[in-house]
Amino acid sequence: MKVPVKWLKDYVDIDLSPQELGDALTLSGSKVEEVIVTGDIIQNVVTGKIIELEKHPDAEKLSICQVDIDKEEPIQIVTAATNMKKDDIVPVALHGSTLADGTKIKKGKLRGEVSNGMFCSEEELGIAGDEPVVGLMILPKDTPIGKDIKEVLDLQKSIIDFEITSNRPDCLSVVGIARETAATLGREYKIPETEYKASSSKKIEDIIKVEVKDTLCRRYMARGVANVKIEPSPQWIQERLLEAGVRPINNIVDITNFVMIELGQPMHAFDKRQITSGTIVVEKANDGEKFTTLDEEERTLDSTILNIKDGDRTIALAGIMGGLNSEVVEDTSEIIFECANFDGTNIRVSSKKLNLRTEASGKYEKDLDPNAVEIAMNRACRLIEELGAGEVMEGTIDVYPEKLEPHTVKVDSIWINKFLGLNLSKEDMKMYLDRLDLKTVIEGDTLVVNVPTFRCDINIKEDVAEEIARIYGYNNVPSTTPYSVTVRGGKSEKQILETKVIDTLMGSGLNQSIAYSFVSPKVFDKILIPQDSPLRKTVKIMNPLGEDYSIMRTTSIPSMMESLGRNYSRNNALVRLFEIGKVYIPNEDEKELPEERNIVTIGMYGEADYLDLKGIVENILDSLGIKKAKFTRESENSTFHPGKTAALYIKNELVGIVGEIHPDVSEIYEVEERCYVAELNLDILFKYANREKKYSPLPKFPAVTRDIAILVDENILVQEIEETINKQGGNILESVQLFDVYKGKQVPEGKKSIAYALVYRREDKTLTDKEVSKVHDKIVRALEFKLGAELR
Repeated sequence: MKVPVKWLKDYVDIDLSPQELGDALTLSGSKVEEVIVTGDIIQNVVTGKIIELEKHPDAEKLSICQVDIDKEEPIQIVTAATNMKKDDIVPVALHGSTLADGTKIKKGKLRGEVSNGMFCSEEELGIAGDEPVVGLMILPKDTPIGKDIKEVLDLQKSIIDFEITSNRPDCLSVVGIARETAATLGREYKIPETEYKASSSKKIEDIIKVEVKDTLCRRYMARGVANVKIEPSPQWIQERLLEAGVRPINNIVDITNFVMIELGQPMHAFDKRQITSGTIVVEKANDGEKFTTLDEEERTLDSTILNIKDGDRTIALAGIMGGLNSEVVEDTSEIIFECANFDGTNIRVSSKKLNLRTEASGKYEKDLDPNAVEIAMNRACRLIEELGAGEVMEGTIDVYPEKLEPHTVKVDSIWINKFLGLNLSKEDMKMYLDRLDLKTVIEGDTLVVNVPTFRCDINIKEDVAEEIARIYGYNNVPSTTPYSVTVRGGKSEKQILETKVIDTLMGSGLNQSIAYSFVSPKVFDKILIPQDSPLRKTVKIMNPLGEDYSIMRTTSIPSMMESLGRNYSRNNALVRLFEIGKVYIPNEDEKELPEERNIVTIGMYGEADYLDLKGIVENILDSLGIKKAKFTRESENSTFHPGKTAALYIKNELVGIVGEIHPDVSEIYEVEERCYVAELNLDILFKYANREKKYSPLPKFPAVTRDIAILVDENILVQEIEETINKQGGNILESVQLFDVYKGKQVPEGKKSIAYALVYRREDKTLTDKEVSKVHDKIVRALEFKLGAELR
């Protein structure tokens, strides 16, 4: 919220610079985003009077002027302007001056004549507005000469931009910030004048009726103004509005905007002629109803949006914007002032649904104080009188079924000192609270704090302690050891296992990456997912940042490919990444939350192959104590290379996929290297993890090693061979170690030679050659029978 310092000074005495004030308010808990001082850039521009004017002897379009700037000697200015004459007073940019756009002015010669600066138009001073500028700015005849133009035109204005949190709607106004300023500086503040006298003989009750049919409207107040005169607002109101970033329109509309900024309570004015039914009704819209707002946009409403109606006809969107059909226009003679309080959540939802956010909706959605309605209405009527804009009718319509009352919070002053680490007296505590209009009574060691309705954020003792601390000054609170109760804790089983996986991957030379869980629907096409794939059924985000972040991901592979592509585009030759995140699988019942699966994704390129990736996955399995995992050939996944991909299973439960990315996918992501990616379900891995470690003594008896070399078809997997060997080896087969794979001239086409070292051992005795040969021959026969192997 932008608060003009000049406006703030109407309510509290401020003798600090804008920057000092911003710093003080920041220390007392009001978040200052920026202190904006306009006009600072203009330097060394003064008012000057043209005392002589003649044509340049060598240039038809130039004039030479002698200018009095209240110095000992006049200065000479050469100009191409034509709208000035002798005795005119104009802005003069002297040698070394700076204009509003940052242009530096220096003295020089124009066609042989010295010019000690230049005359200025409104454009050079940054005050031209939207209208085109022709010629110099001619100042009034009584303007003093030799004065800084910023002082003369009041160009130096200060605005403080605050970030108002949702729990402090009372600060969404100039008066609210004035209250905070007064409390911070230890000063008094005053509230605007609200007393008025009804001067019209008409009564509002005879003019209009109000029916509130929905509890989303907590209070609705209406007053009438007769004999309205629509005209521009006086200069002081226009200046206040412009400084606050609001464009002046006419006196009636400007009054509603002025009150909204001053007191933080939105208002609206209806042309009485347009309320033809004589009854204002507050109720929800009809589904599919069309309504044109003041910005001349037709909007489609539904039954969740609260409306203000003229009988059955909508004339305003409650808390958001009025309608074009009830706008105050030049010949309006009677108006109805509306000042109301609406449910903040409904206003926010409706505003987002209609994509229509206004100054009023931004305030209403913070849940304003219903008791501010009457103050704002009185202030508006007072301004009507001050400006002579009309005659306020007698009476008020006020529908307020459940009045919000102030409440009290009792706090032990001893507890406050212990909680804050301070040693304040209870009288000092009362003083700090009273500054904030939290009128406090001392009862022994207890502070009884009377909380006004505009402070909806104060409900517990910690809230009171916070108010004392911030007005006392956070910078004055000493550093102390926090009071706490020691609670034993530790990591959960899931956290321990996840840490093991991270340590294993980092130990394998990978770096951890992080990606968003929301992605674009286009990612499925980029990784060549079929149109009928269940992965395309996603959870859609209702209010996405854009199409690129509009759905929750069902696979983490696109995110990893984006990371690999980004690294490749930055000329990183060797990349090893992993991500631990979630994918979101929608529930068949849309009302139920989606299934969130924990996933570990590995991605790599550069001096890597499938076996490197498989080895990293095996490291994960080993670190989790998983023994019976199985890799099976996977050729149907369109994202991966059909001949270099495997699916990982544990006890027939699919864990994930490991392999080389399809070259077409790599090309889409503009990676000209072979990419290797694994996507594994951590929940399944953790399900089968075994952290129990068993000690095995060193063997007492010797081992027997036999080598075996066989010829098999190229399409036979090493895993199939090892499974057959292990199954036939029984209890005495201790290990199977692959040590050679060969294809060449000595091996027939379509065949490959596989060689293993088999280690046999018994724990209770030394094996004989006969016992070993029996099992070894059994393994050879099984390989020949099941896999068509030939012993070399």
